[in-house]
Amino acid sequence: MKKNVAIALAGVLIVAVAGGWWSMSGNKLAAKNDKAPTAAGGAPAGGGAPALVTLATAEKQDVPVTVQVNGSVVSLNSVDLRPQVTNTVSAVHVKEGQFVKAGQLLFTLDDRNDQANLARARAQQQKDEATLADLERQYKRSQDLVAQNFIAKSAADATLSQLDAQRAAVAADRAAVQSAQVALGYATLRAPIAGRIGAVNIYPGTLVQPTLSLVTVTQLDPIAVSFPVPEGNLQDLLAASRTRSKVEAVVNGRKEPLSGTLDFVDNTVDPQIGTVRAKAVFTNADQSLWPGQFVGTRITVRTLDGATVVPAAALMMLADGTSLYVVDESRTATRRKVKALHTFGTKVAVSGVAPGEQVVIEGSQNVRPGGKVRVDAKAAPAAPNGTTGVTPGSAASSDAQPVRERA
Repeated sequence: MKKNVAIALAGVLIVAVAGGWWSMSGNKLAAKNDKAPTAAGGAPAGGGAPALVTLATAEKQDVPVTVQVNGSVVSLNSVDLRPQVTNTVSAVHVKEGQFVKAGQLLFTLDDRNDQANLARARAQQQKDEATLADLERQYKRSQDLVAQNFIAKSAADATLSQLDAQRAAVAADRAAVQSAQVALGYATLRAPIAGRIGAVNIYPGTLVQPTLSLVTVTQLDPIAVSFPVPEGNLQDLLAASRTRSKVEAVVNGRKEPLSGTLDFVDNTVDPQIGTVRAKAVFTNADQSLWPGQFVGTRITVRTLDGATVVPAAALMMLADGTSLYVVDESRTATRRKVKALHTFGTKVAVSGVAPGEQVVIEGSQNVRPGGKVRVDAKAAPAAPNGTTGVTPGSAASSDAQPVRERA
């Protein structure tokens, strides 16, 4: 009997404790709901609250499509000077690093043997020319005698044959003199082009031969810059080459870039890296460009007339393509697909947006299509050119990258 009473009392106690715990939990949940914030109009705050964003105005402007790559300076002409005969150097007329003109004397070789050969050839020519003159007089006299029937015509013909042979000998002598003059010319080496010579390791008394390079002459003015252009810009580059478009070269240490003209586009695209080689010519009177130097090159291949421009921070790279949020006068955000035409700096030219429309550049991750937005009061108003007046170092003033939204 006592055992049954104890079990009954234990059951009552368990029920009482459970009821108290349930009552306390209900009071806490009610208190939490009473403290929940509400949005304007008394509705609970949540997914329907306006997203805080920063806007910018799409503007209309002409956008130059510029290709900016690194290039290398190359000489238009560079000649490796070599002797054409094996001989000994008798004189060096230049110093290494010297600027020379076309035709300037650089080296003189030992020409005593060539001078002697030329003198011998000229003496032989003079001898044969004297014999030729005598035969001409004999032939003329024989013609007079034949006319008077003092000698047979065959005698005059024999004199004519001797005259023709002597004329051929004189012609050969003249060719021999020219050959000796050419050989003598090999003893002097002159600059084939105007430019700057490199290192000179040849001295008087050095035995040189055709396989030995004496010096290299490199043209510095004008000079060229060779640079690669992505194959996607090939057609624009070809059109620019027909009009000899302007090319700029950025050189370290100079405040202003150098200006040249597009002169050459290669006939093949490099399949390994997908670029085509182009070349621009620059005047280089002050030697700002040096062969082998790396410089930044910039060329405008075409211009987008009247393009719509927005900050690059407004673009979102989604699974279905590139899009951005456009906000109307009622502060309703609409997601719109666009096509990026050209990116320059922190802006991008797009199609699919009209000039004057407001686009979201900050806070797009919190915006939902068709949802309301509110403009950040702390952000500066948009400038007349469509950019926001934010302070340097903020997200909108830096080179912002397009926002990738989670699907």
